[in-house]
Amino acid sequence: MAKLIQSASERLEILSRYRHIAMVGLSGNPFRPSHFAAIYMLAEGYDIMPVNPREQEILGHACYPSLTSLNEAQPGCVEIVDIFRNPADVPPIVEEAIAIGAKVVWMQLGVINEQAARRAVEAGLDVVMDRCVKIEHARFFGGLNLIGLNTGVISARRLQKI
Repeated sequence: MAKLIQSASERLEILSRYRHIAMVGLSGNPFRPSHFAAIYMLAEGYDIMPVNPREQEILGHACYPSLTSLNEAQPGCVEIVDIFRNPADVPPIVEEAIAIGAKVVWMQLGVINEQAARRAVEAGLDVVMDRCVKIEHARFFGGLNLIGLNTGVISARRLQKI
């Protein structure tokens, strides 16, 4: 039964069950959080499919202008739709996620749209809202030590250049 996912164990279940993630709003800019999240999830063995109409390719993967065009190229491949967009842009993305048969709508940190979440749940999709897929994965599977996130250095002092 589809629902708004609240508990950590339910998020763990989603990340354990599904491996194919369409990242809507994935940026080609390596300094953007979406790009960093994609690199991490790729390194963890997930299939990442970029969706961004302004890009042709991101991280060596063909980029699609919409979920619909992605589904036309790779029918039925999307399990999680991970949204890195303004909350006001979420409803049409949810409609596309429903239309292509996605299983989960995952709205990133700061992306909160209650109306779109209700619509997705009513259509049978699980919804995670205001959570980062990368942070949640790292929490459950021990990835917080990767790529310098846990350096072991705890200090309030600014580091000196050598």
